Amino acid sequence: MKLYYHPLSGHSHRAHLFLSLLKLDFELVLVDLLKSEHKAPDFLAKNPFGQLPVLEDGGEYIADSNAILVYLAKRYGDASWLPETPQGAAAVQRWLSVAAGEIAFGPATARIINLFKRPQDPADSIARAHRILALVESSLAGREWIAADTPTIADVALYSYIARAPEGNVDLAAYPQVRAWLARIEALPGFAPFVKSPVGLAA
Repeated sequence: MKLYYHPLSGHSHRAHLFLSLLKLDFELVLVDLLKSEHKAPDFLAKNPFGQLPVLEDGGEYIADSNAILVYLAKRYGDASWLPETPQGAAAVQRWLSVAAGEIAFGPATARIINLFKRPQDPADSIARAHRILALVESSLAGREWIAADTPTIADVALYSYIARAPEGNVDLAAYPQVRAWLARIEALPGFAPFVKSPVGLAA
């Protein structure tokens, strides 16, 4: 297996993290975003959307970080990562949608603005980040994992950008449940860390 990725991409990291948690053999293939390698014809043949990450497995290409999580859970994981019951599957899907929506437009966007010094006001992204973090905080009250009694791909999908939220000037101090949950993920066997950048509150 090959994972086409960039180390600063949280979307790439969630796929990298799950591959590592499943203890699978894979190769990381760097795609240089600054050189627009993700828009080159050979990469667009793998993913016409021109986005990272892309997983190559047995001649098949799976694009989109959450789709990769579902693929890996179904092909290589046990049912705990993506429950088979309607209620369990729906609970995980709810948080995959949050990862693609509120997390992407909240802490992920705030981080990108800071990391790449983009000329846009981060206030809206930071406010969005705190709104979703408050919901994650309340959802974790009295439980260790976000969607089930054990870790699922929902936890994997949410981890990367929440863990690096301070890089976008999003303070996690007010969210003790979230911080304890991050620590639980980091303690899982096979955990792969997400690169830290000295920007924002993490400087």
